[in-house]
Amino acid sequence: MRVAVPRESEPNETRVAATPESVAAMTKLGVEVAVEVGLGAGLHWSDGAYEKAGAQIISDRAKLLSSADVVLRVRKPPVDEIEHLREGCLQIGFLDPFNEADLIRRLAQAKVSAVSMEMVPRTTKAQKLDALSSQHSVAGYYMVLLAAERLGKVCPMMMTPSGAIQPARILIIGAGVAGLQAIATAKRMGARVEAFDTRPVVKEQVQSLGAKFVEIDLGDTGETAGGYAKELTEEQKAKQQEGLTSACSKADIVITTAALFGRPAPVVITDAMLRQMKPGSVIVDYAVATGGNVEGSRPDEEVELHGVRVIGVSNYAGRVAVDASRMYANNLSALITDLWDKESKHLRVDPEDEILGACLITHEGKIVNAMIRERLEGGAS
Repeated sequence: MRVAVPRESEPNETRVAATPESVAAMTKLGVEVAVEVGLGAGLHWSDGAYEKAGAQIISDRAKLLSSADVVLRVRKPPVDEIEHLREGCLQIGFLDPFNEADLIRRLAQAKVSAVSMEMVPRTTKAQKLDALSSQHSVAGYYMVLLAAERLGKVCPMMMTPSGAIQPARILIIGAGVAGLQAIATAKRMGARVEAFDTRPVVKEQVQSLGAKFVEIDLGDTGETAGGYAKELTEEQKAKQQEGLTSACSKADIVITTAALFGRPAPVVITDAMLRQMKPGSVIVDYAVATGGNVEGSRPDEEVELHGVRVIGVSNYAGRVAVDASRMYANNLSALITDLWDKESKHLRVDPEDEILGACLITHEGKIVNAMIRERLEGGAS
């Protein structure tokens, strides 16, 4: 069986889907691995390092793809490359399946079996494969560093001969994986940290990291079966904005991580709330690529709104691409290991498998994921 790893085609994508270590892990199984020339050059992994790990280095991209049984990527494949994938090929990456109707249909028509890493279930059994969480984690860390660098103030309390410096106040909105890592990072930097989430169940996790949980009575909220926050009613949104206005007005830094899976991000900080914040304060909007949590934020731009610097980066994990790539590549090699059949020396692609069944989007010419099929095909197969 042959696994191919091409370079990413999106201009702002700095991560890669394989490292020399992940290549070595796959070749130990008996998998033949081929990578595109220069795959890891931007991260200081030479072609020689990949060769030493057991990979073949291929310069002809079309040949690399057409000879593969499995293609590993970070992002979705360009539509014009689908014709190079052989029938039955397994394409694995972040596919954004809810928003890529044409791509998903074309993959099905080409009889490519497509796995979307966003859809890996959040279960104990699937932890090693949970690429979304691994990328959220490094992004949560980076967002705090980015905000602190832009703030122009120090984060910890300092007692100096020139006087006392008070700790920076950092508010984290959303206590998922990214938010919890942001809390931990902010606490390590010595800041005074508060956090808010619509799910009361995360209060204990927030407090265990040393942050204060912001209490806002929203009534019945909770989370989905996949661990994501449920969408709020209009009345709940109004109560949330009222409560967060006070918390934001005291903060030097606000990190927003609120997202709804497969839907546009909710606006959490409105223009009116921005007007109440301190001049010189900083907001980092994690959800800017899907619409943004902050009214007026723009992808890959830093804008000043009413004296507040609002930062929007569409690929936060890509800013710490070495470790983000290591984590993601390990997720992929763990998936290959989980699906590997020692007897046949091929992968078991079973739509009924507990883990694979949740993230397999297309297979044998059909859209097999029920949620995606309902969204894209109106319930038709």
